[in-house]
Amino acid sequence: MQRRNVWACVLGAGLGWASALTPAESLTPAESAAAQRLVAAYPAFLRGVEGGALVWRDGTRMPLTRSAATTYPGRLDAPGLLDQLDAAYPACAPLTAPAYLSDPGRVRFEPLLRKMYGASDSAVRANLVTVDWFGQPLRVTRVNGAADALRAVAKDLAAHPEWRAFLTPSAGTFLWRTVAGTPRRSVHSFGAAIDLNTARAAYWQWSGFREGQRGIPWRNQFPAGLVHTFERRGWIWGGRWYHLDTMHFEYRPELTGACAAGR
Repeated sequence: MQRRNVWACVLGAGLGWASALTPAESLTPAESAAAQRLVAAYPAFLRGVEGGALVWRDGTRMPLTRSAATTYPGRLDAPGLLDQLDAAYPACAPLTAPAYLSDPGRVRFEPLLRKMYGASDSAVRANLVTVDWFGQPLRVTRVNGAADALRAVAKDLAAHPEWRAFLTPSAGTFLWRTVAGTPRRSVHSFGAAIDLNTARAAYWQWSGFREGQRGIPWRNQFPAGLVHTFERRGWIWGGRWYHLDTMHFEYRPELTGACAAGR
């Protein structure tokens, strides 16, 4: 068995992923570019891309795999790293209704997040710091500069008191949990997500829809300027998902690209 296949089995151990991952024999130009964006976004952890694998600074080689699942929920439950990198997130673009099953950034390769942010509640907590969110103390990871990025967002948003009702009270940041009804670890588990005021939010499950169901209506009250402020600091917005979650932002600087660079 090739080394990358062994690594896929190790990643899948205990998660039921081993049989659901297929290694990429070679990367397309688009896949290679996406992998390089990931390296550029997390330089403290990642060194580069070599031979179909993501290379960490500690020498770990994480194979660039794809899910073998044939359904959309199946790919969300057990994605490969390439499935996460497929996302084309429209940072700083106008706010419009996403196409069916367009959820850029909603696929997350959990071993990547666990290795960077911590593989347990206690490991993540060790890197949490307090961010003053308009008088509300929030616990956010300092890893990858996420807490500093949220502080910068708050400073930028302070110039817009007209948006305050959307921002506060925050519904929370860190909570070690899975996404309701799924085996997927929420990004809140890693201290790298924030939910804003639920009273102004829309969430796809609140309307009783099933995951992957057609006809989920897109509703949004959040101003474009507010969303773009987060995006310029490396945060993506759940309102850009077909499975909308307009209160939700998570720190994913690999997806915000030129928008973040041009802040």
